[in-house]
Amino acid sequence: MSKVITVSREFGSGGRELGVKLAEALGIPFYDKELISMAADDMEIAEEAFRRYDERVEIPDYLNHERYVALADLYQVNISDQLFVAQSNVIRRLAAHGPCVIVGRCADMILEDSVNLFLHARMERRVMRVMAIEKSTDPKETERHIREVDAKRKDYYQYYTGNTWGRAQNYHLCLDTGLAGIDGCLKAVLAYLEAF
Repeated sequence: MSKVITVSREFGSGGRELGVKLAEALGIPFYDKELISMAADDMEIAEEAFRRYDERVEIPDYLNHERYVALADLYQVNISDQLFVAQSNVIRRLAAHGPCVIVGRCADMILEDSVNLFLHARMERRVMRVMAIEKSTDPKETERHIREVDAKRKDYYQYYTGNTWGRAQNYHLCLDTGLAGIDGCLKAVLAYLEAF
């Protein structure tokens, strides 16, 4: 495989797990949250500060008249925009070094010549998966958490790309991990990649 593979995913669909297995099967590097560390290093800012804004949009409310806003504050670049630019630079740099698997962070729109996957599953399957991973016992709270993370990812993707997150036309291959499982989806992706 000579291309970068990007994995966009609904929370709890197993995107990270599939990405790891895919990278191992192809013998190429895998990147997910490591991008935060790399971007933080590039900007010489504490990684914890970046983690708070990972795949989230932070738009300051400059029209809030209850607080004083200095004119200079109106021209500052907010932290989520800084993180997006830093991560975009890291993603492009990694892609320039050769094939790899990158999860999330709008990589499918940042890179022009990548193979783009989208993973999804029915809510019941995602709830079961997240409850098992996070050792949760409350399905309703888990579903609320999943919907919250998905909403943040959707807003982030649409804000920075202008495209619709999860829309099939934005990806080369969309997979339902609830039906085939991670290993079944891995086989499907590998078969799809053989066409290249």
